Amino acid sequence: MSEGDSIGDSIHGKPSAISSFFTRLGQLYQSWLDKLTPHTTVRWALTLALAVLYMIRVYLLQGWYIVTYALGIYHLNLFIAFLSPKVDPSLLEDADDGPSLPTKQNEEFRPFIRRLPEFKFWHSATKGVVIAMCCTFFEAFNVPVFWPILVMYFIMLFCITMKRQIKHMIKYRYIPFTHGKKRYKGKEEMGNTFSKGCEAKGGTDYAVASGVWLGFC
Repeated sequence: MSEGDSIGDSIHGKPSAISSFFTRLGQLYQSWLDKLTPHTTVRWALTLALAVLYMIRVYLLQGWYIVTYALGIYHLNLFIAFLSPKVDPSLLEDADDGPSLPTKQNEEFRPFIRRLPEFKFWHSATKGVVIAMCCTFFEAFNVPVFWPILVMYFIMLFCITMKRQIKHMIKYRYIPFTHGKKRYKGKEEMGNTFSKGCEAKGGTDYAVASGVWLGFC
């Protein structure tokens, strides 16, 4: 084996220390994400705490308003994607097949499938806050701007965007929150409940009115 082959094997055969470090770091990061997945309240509480720390830092430094404005626009886009269905109902109006949202009470129950799932929404929002926090340590991102104009423009943009989203929800009759399918009690279950209540009171009196059987405990 030549010297060049041995050098090539040492370079390409085994991963370098830097690549091994970043691979291990990615595995640890993914394991922490997997552990946080079922804890929705804890995740959003951490993100809210980071956002509050960021706002306090911006207030104390009196700068980086353009970064804050960009963060607000980014979060607004994430929120709209979170409220939107995965498949736009307007694209399915003329189609005969494909999934659609239920528009009547007696239609088959279909869970609401979001364009942006809740976990990805949280993950992206948290990364946005962290990146914005890192930008406040660099003076290059501190662009001088009259911040009241940014606040007014963001409020106008938020109102216009939410108005359009609410109109879309009303037009296609969907609610971006699913609480599960309603469960109704069967006849046997209702009868057992009624009989148990009557037995607890010590007896049952019967009456017939207009051909309808009525039971009184």
